[in-house]
Amino acid sequence: MKTMKIGNVLIDQSMFMLIAGPCVIESETQIMEVAKKMKEITGRLGVPFIFKSSFDKANRTSAHSYRGPGIDEGLRILKRVKDELNIPVVTDIHEPYQAEVAAEVVDMIQIPAFLCRQTDLLTAAAKTGLPVNIKKAQFLSAKDMMNVITKVEASGNEDILLCERGNTFGYNNLVVDMTNIIEMKKFGYPVVFDATHSVQKPGGNLTSTGGNREYVEPLAKAALAAGADALFMEVHEAPDNAKSDGPNMVKLDEVEMMLQKLVKIYKAVQEVEQHSYSV
Repeated sequence: MKTMKIGNVLIDQSMFMLIAGPCVIESETQIMEVAKKMKEITGRLGVPFIFKSSFDKANRTSAHSYRGPGIDEGLRILKRVKDELNIPVVTDIHEPYQAEVAAEVVDMIQIPAFLCRQTDLLTAAAKTGLPVNIKKAQFLSAKDMMNVITKVEASGNEDILLCERGNTFGYNNLVVDMTNIIEMKKFGYPVVFDATHSVQKPGGNLTSTGGNREYVEPLAKAALAAGADALFMEVHEAPDNAKSDGPNMVKLDEVEMMLQKLVKIYKAVQEVEQHSYSV
């Protein structure tokens, strides 16, 4: 697996990396509090941590749904997280022009699943020189990601992460094929498992997305056992009152216990793998 530096975080195989934070920036106070708490938790557990939140959710189910504070205010808040808490930050972009603007603040750019085939968006992200976390679309196979990788590499950027987040299964439902993690790892780049978007029910609440957060932990366990190098989780202090993705976000006060279990699983998997090579 290719190792890479994301801000002050090194992604290698010593411990899985965690990308986490509220789905969308709701307030500056909220973002600072969640980021501080997550830094404390991951610090205790020795888990490399990158903070994530969106300045704009451009793919909301309803035109009336909250989208975020916008790129200028959103990046200002993320910069405060980065500067005051010394945490790398990542956010997603939806239009090519946003890549260069976001790159002035963030340490990694994220490409939403629905947009992972958009050539101009991928090219703009790649040209920033920052690592690019690309979510595999709900309608693509793992092998289809080769074409996505090629678009980024063509712009001279080989700091790529590939993110599994489930595949469409009928209407308003997603399933996770863990073999996608195995197949994407063959490309040689780190593979991230999006444990919260994978339990979504897209449009399942008619005017908003539904979800089932009780599946986050078991799927995250399975992903690490399958070889995932990093986990992505959206975390909120009160998910039932969140302005976006509430049904599938993890409660902030439940994160530490979950991560304790996931650290043990990751270490066990690494020990088994190392032992198998030494036998």
